[in-house]
Amino acid sequence: MISRPLLSAMADALSHRGPDGEGFWTNRSNHVGFAHRRLAIIDLTDNGHQPMHYLQRYTIVYNGEIYNYIELKNELQKAGYIFTSESDTEVILAAYDFYDERCLQHFDGMFAFAIWDEKRQTLFCARDRFGEKPFYYYQNQEIFAFASEMKGLWAIGIDKTIEHKLMLNYLSLGHVQNPSNKSQTFYKDIFSLPPSHFAVLNFAEMDFRIHSYWTIDKQYRQQVKKPDALGIFESLFSLSIHRRLRSDVPVGSSLSGGLDSSTIAYFVNKALGKRHAGDFTTFSAVFPGFEKDEAQHIQKVTDMLRLKNFTVTPTAEELVNDFEKLCYHQEEPFTSSSIFAQYKVYGLAQSHGVRVLLDGQGADETLAGYHKYIHWYLQELVSLYKFSTARKEMSLMRSRKTAFQWGVKNIVASLLPSHVAIALEKKEYNHIIHNPDINKAMLTHLRGREWEGIHKPIVTKLNDILYFNTMELGLEELLRYADRNSMAHGVEVRLPFLNAELVKFIFSLSSSYKVNHGFTKSILRNLMSEKLPSSIVWRSDKIGFEPPQKQWMQQPVFKDYLHEAKKKLVKEKILKESVLTKKQHPANAHQAENFDWRYMCLSKMV
Repeated sequence: MISRPLLSAMADALSHRGPDGEGFWTNRSNHVGFAHRRLAIIDLTDNGHQPMHYLQRYTIVYNGEIYNYIELKNELQKAGYIFTSESDTEVILAAYDFYDERCLQHFDGMFAFAIWDEKRQTLFCARDRFGEKPFYYYQNQEIFAFASEMKGLWAIGIDKTIEHKLMLNYLSLGHVQNPSNKSQTFYKDIFSLPPSHFAVLNFAEMDFRIHSYWTIDKQYRQQVKKPDALGIFESLFSLSIHRRLRSDVPVGSSLSGGLDSSTIAYFVNKALGKRHAGDFTTFSAVFPGFEKDEAQHIQKVTDMLRLKNFTVTPTAEELVNDFEKLCYHQEEPFTSSSIFAQYKVYGLAQSHGVRVLLDGQGADETLAGYHKYIHWYLQELVSLYKFSTARKEMSLMRSRKTAFQWGVKNIVASLLPSHVAIALEKKEYNHIIHNPDINKAMLTHLRGREWEGIHKPIVTKLNDILYFNTMELGLEELLRYADRNSMAHGVEVRLPFLNAELVKFIFSLSSSYKVNHGFTKSILRNLMSEKLPSSIVWRSDKIGFEPPQKQWMQQPVFKDYLHEAKKKLVKEKILKESVLTKKQHPANAHQAENFDWRYMCLSKMV
């Protein structure tokens, strides 16, 4: 039986995600119960309250937004459905009644929801295509519990026990996800519904079955001329922006000074027109004196588009003071202080009354924005015997001082991709077993699970690695950071680059639309070449959202904090005692061997 105190405990644990109200419901037999905390974005009236009921049959709890709810609502009204609210929540319920599980194919949005069907005695759960919104669950023979964050499950007594193999992976490799098992989390017995999946719980049998409903066809190619490709891209992106501006509360945008966020600002400005563009506010993190400070680039965009911009300058002292709270919200370890800078930007937006932020996540993974993708593209060219094109691209990149890896090993890799995948997996395995700081007793957890969480794709073309990072390992972790950071401040983040039709289109294009003439994100740069300052469009030095982490780690307050973190991990027999006498190694946010950061982060999770 479901008790109100149990539901209240879960809701209280997630109160930060929904500061605008709460709701509770149990069915007549009292064996199913929902709790919901509301962040009111669309239809601010009580008609948008959750849990929401429909047709005296369905009840839903839902986190996220269906951006095309207006179009779907019109279609459903033509089919005879009646609505009593202006919310997208009610549209989900009607769409589920009309389309059943196929409703997911019609949604352009970010979402995690659960619908109880009293007639069929089933629970239908679903998560958006890329994993923008979280869905965690726990199940045994007596109970099935789910929540948007794991702390909702911990609040009702579910154990918080770390999965040691994934902890070892994090310490040595820097990530906590298992690309071969997307349901696995950092904690034992708590699972995640994978992105682009739905699940049905048959209550009578407590049978929970997961199904995939969407994927990207990375093999499909369409022949399209450059002007047509630019036109299609612009049309899809404009539509994505238009839909993601739908809100009954103020909307703003993060602005980093890079191409992605600047592109969003441009299209928002265009969509709003001169009459309303002045009301649109942007938010940035700046670091005066830091060599990678983006302030001048941010200023160019805001001056050109006449946008209001507010800035925040996080410091090492603030990082130390806020770190425990940051880890509380993130729940699982994270990779660098970039997450803290993002946390402060979202807090800045909240302090100015902006409840919705557009952000640029997803562009680097789909458009090959990171420099690490360059050698994969060059290997594709070599495998296709396009040697002159490869030489030309390398020459152009070197002339622009673009950092990329290339040598004899890359030539071999282009000819023997399966061997490379195996070699890279062995390399990661060796990183774990030969990590000099890890306590030998901790390595016993590897027995029989040595390769768990270690997987490298066979890359024969650029799309292979882009698919891997978009759908299997990489993007979902970044989306987790953004979700937790935004929800910590009662702010919703929307990602225009992750419109499903846009992503499918990008993957259907040849690799030369992503890397070309010595530049990554080729199609986006060409689209924006006459729309934004050339110093923004044709930058080759931008490698990500980077705060001065190395400088912070050299500050006395940080050094002391890190030492205490290491002492805790030694006490827990995770690290060897010798780490306490080793010289600390400050590292940049995106540096591969960021071990001291990982030690500090993990200390707050154990």
